[in-house]
Amino acid sequence: MDFSSLCLLFLTLYSADGFLEYDMHRCLFNSSDMKDIEYIYSKHYNKEEVIRFSSSLGKYVGYTKFGVMAAGYWNKDLEGLRERRADKERLCKTNIDLDYLNILTKSVKPSVMIESVTSSGGHHPAMLVCSVYDFYPKYIKVSWLRDQEEVSSDVTSTTELEDGDWYYQIHSHLEYTPRSIHARVREEQTCHRSFRTDSGSGLVSGWIHLLQEEGPRSVQFKPVQSGSVQRGFLSVCQLRLQFICSCRQTFFLI
Repeated sequence: MDFSSLCLLFLTLYSADGFLEYDMHRCLFNSSDMKDIEYIYSKHYNKEEVIRFSSSLGKYVGYTKFGVMAAGYWNKDLEGLRERRADKERLCKTNIDLDYLNILTKSVKPSVMIESVTSSGGHHPAMLVCSVYDFYPKYIKVSWLRDQEEVSSDVTSTTELEDGDWYYQIHSHLEYTPRSIHARVREEQTCHRSFRTDSGSGLVSGWIHLLQEEGPRSVQFKPVQSGSVQRGFLSVCQLRLQFICSCRQTFFLI
């Protein structure tokens, strides 16, 4: 499993004579194991870092003249040094366990809308838009398949966009030229999306069969258990849209 570096941040602020002093406590981690956690305490004055303690070094390091003097003094205070080292478990471990329990191991499956729109001056006369809404966490892959093969050309996608309420959305556009094969069945497209969750291995899939209809229309689709079918209409003669959800949670760099 790939892991990312996550960070908890605690700030203590002081202000006097127009200068701002603050203490910063950071917890960098990629799992809840103590060996994968680094605790960093730093003191800043007037936007400049003066001194820092990191659990990986186990001591203070100064970054200014005063900070070097303070580091030398504080590193000789063995009791204070033991207390600062204990902050790794007191501050970091406790809060990280809560984050994993309540946030980091949670996931929300998206709702998906497929829409046929007019191509805006591209190389093809038709365009499909695959819009994925209300999913968490943010890391998701949206791709298009044609005849069971992934389409890499004429595809543009947005980055994951924040909704401002923990949820994300993403939009993928596919330009294409319908193929005339039969008066009723002219084109087959497959929109494939993979989504990592923490619920173990498995697939969540659904199919939409779209028949010929005058004028473009959109179809709302929510991933359901395999075998469930919903029907709707688009201007393209027949489309087959298959969404595959790969249920595995992965943490990435933030």
